[in-house]
Order: sequence, then C-alpha cells, then structure tokens
Amino acid sequence: MRHKIGYKKLNRTSEHRKALIKNMLGSLIKYEQIKTTLPKAKVLRPVAEKIITLGKKDTLHNTKTIISKLQNKELAKKVRNTLSKRYKDRKGGYTRIIKAGYRSGDNAPIAIIEFVDRDLNAKKIDKKEKSLTKDKDLKDKKEDNK
Repeated sequence: MRHKIGYKKLNRTSEHRKALIKNMLGSLIKYEQIKTTLPKAKVLRPVAEKIITLGKKDTLHNTKTIISKLQNKELAKKVRNTLSKRYKDRKGGYTRIIKAGYRSGDNAPIAIIEFVDRDLNAKKIDKKEKSLTKDKDLKDKKEDNK
C-alpha cells in the first residue's frame, strides 16, 4: 500500500531528482514540448501546472518564487509574460501527456508532455539549420580539392 507516500522517487537521490525535475521544467517552458519517459512526465506535470498558476498572479513574491524554481530569469519572464497571458481564462490543465510507444533500447514507455495550445515555433529555438551548414561544408571541400 502507498499510504502517506507523496511522490515518486524515480530511483534517484533527492538532489538528483530535484535537479532532473528542474531541468525538465526549464526545457518544457523553453520548447513547450519535450519527449521523456512516462513516469518522469507524470512527475513533471503538477510542477509545471503550479508554475503557470503562480505566473498568473502578478506579485513580487510569485515572481521570486518562479525564478527560484526555474533558476533562469529568461524562462521566468516567459512564464510571466507569455504563458500566464495565454492561460489566463483557463483554471488548470495547462499540460497534456501523450503516450508515444516504447523506447527501443530498454522498452521504457515514452511520453510527450506539452502545453495545451502551444506555440509551434517554440521547438525551433536553438536549432541550427543543418542543411545550410552542410551545403557550406560541401562547397568548401570542393573548392579545396580544386
């Protein structure tokens, strides 16, 4: 029986688990969609919901709490300015978990956790255009060979 057990341990120490959740939360806010294992997504969901709810109320204490949870002022700014405005009429349920099959290596269940009504261009942040760099490399190699 799981009486009085408040969270999943994920087979990690408390420091490792806190760091894992903080990093996944930062990635979720930055890219608005991440792919992870199902148990990690289930642990991340209530944390993300609470951060969005904190961002909806404009107080200094909530801002400092968000910054301390995320450890990144830019992500806190995104929560306050973008995400809280997007979900101002919604009373909860800001994220969804979609099951995405099983990982080939260890057969772990994979899930995609994303914000409802997410920005599709958020996934492209920090992505380098591979085709342009490959074309430049090929041209440089051809010129070197001549």
